[in-house]
Amino acid sequence: MNTHHPGKKRLLAVASGGGHWVQLRCLMPAFAGCSLALATVHADYVWDGPGDSRFYTIRDATRWDKFGLVILAFQLLLILLRERPDVVISTGAAPGFLALRLGRLIGAKTIWVDSIANVESLSLSGQRIGKHADVWLTQWEHLARPEGPIYIGAVL
Repeated sequence: MNTHHPGKKRLLAVASGGGHWVQLRCLMPAFAGCSLALATVHADYVWDGPGDSRFYTIRDATRWDKFGLVILAFQLLLILLRERPDVVISTGAAPGFLALRLGRLIGAKTIWVDSIANVESLSLSGQRIGKHADVWLTQWEHLARPEGPIYIGAVL
């Protein structure tokens, strides 16, 4: 059962821990007015979300943990089916990559905001998700390309 607020755009924001989560938190003012669900790898991050958001803890997995990625994908699929988001947004890494790929399968629009920590080049997840995201952003102007990602500013 979806618990979103009628009439509001449904948004699922997904990030792994550490800097990816910090950057997602910096974007949260842009989510005002949305029915927000958050998914991340640390249960104690629940206190970072707006009071009326829904919070999910997901497995932390990397490309070297194939079994973990399968579990993570299953968790994200269940969240996506429960939330039915209009938009899925992520700042990375593997959890965000999978959330965007699966989100597209259920018809959600997808937004990838590449890590501000990647000054010299795009993150590996960012390089791989670009062609699958509806909006692909970089926070470094010199990394923008005509085919993407695009630069429209930085959150930090």
